[in-house]
Amino acid sequence: MEQSATLDIETLKITQEQFMLASQSVHLQRPGCDAVYPVGLYGWRKRCLYFFLLLLLVTMIVNLALTVWIIKVMHFSVDGMGNLQLKQDGIRLEGISEFLLPLYVNEIQSRRDSLLVLGSKTNVTLNARNNQGQLTGQLTLGPDAVEAQCQRLEVRSKDGGRLLFTANEEEVIMTTEKFTVTGSEGAVFGHSVETPLIQARASEDLKLESPTRTLTMEAPRGVEVNAPKGPLKVSGRKDLQLESTEGEILLDANTIQLGSLPLGIYTVSPSQASKEQAVYEVCVCPSGKIYLSPAETSSTCQAMSNICLWS
Repeated sequence: MEQSATLDIETLKITQEQFMLASQSVHLQRPGCDAVYPVGLYGWRKRCLYFFLLLLLVTMIVNLALTVWIIKVMHFSVDGMGNLQLKQDGIRLEGISEFLLPLYVNEIQSRRDSLLVLGSKTNVTLNARNNQGQLTGQLTLGPDAVEAQCQRLEVRSKDGGRLLFTANEEEVIMTTEKFTVTGSEGAVFGHSVETPLIQARASEDLKLESPTRTLTMEAPRGVEVNAPKGPLKVSGRKDLQLESTEGEILLDANTIQLGSLPLGIYTVSPSQASKEQAVYEVCVCPSGKIYLSPAETSSTCQAMSNICLWS
């Protein structure tokens, strides 16, 4: 009994010593303060985190809904947007399109079964520029006029091969077979006109007139005035002059009438004049003036030559 008690006391001592040694070793490994700090979010920080996460989720849902709404309203698809379709050769627009700023294109073409309409409240202007950006041609469709500004204006046939009308700063050329003027006042030309033929319509009169100046017709090989089915009238307020510098003037007709010719006066005695004269002879003065003289058995031009003194 005494031995067992002694063993228990020694065992207890050994255990106490081991505990003390273990306690000392623990204190050596954990120097410093023994305070404990909690890890994690607690309180108002946790509530703010959850609030921001919820707000971010709501924003994502709203953005997704707006994106779907825009796609539905604008009719987005793999081919384009609504009436705007993207093709390999360009852009195709269906319906009416409005452009608020200038449009730069190489070609504008309508569908085969519809018209191409360009409209504007003020005017429609088409510009053409070179590589340097300089304006080389302009077509303006305004409310009062249609203006074209270019170096040369050409109008061609429907197949594009034949030139019908061309104009530049120096001249205007029309290559059509016929140029028709249907105005009641005709056509007014401020300067000369060069044409191979001037012809009126069937059953209509042709009138060439210069109200305040002279009317001149010139041709290197001759000028022909012909009225095959009607009279030809040439009138003037003052003198009418027919002149041929190298040739002759030929009057060829069944009847030639020279009206309102002056009547010569006797130089010998007035009593020699016939009171009832029906036939006259035509006399010519040295100046070329023509007058009438009563016809008798012999020429009376010498006796009636007093009228040549007035010319």
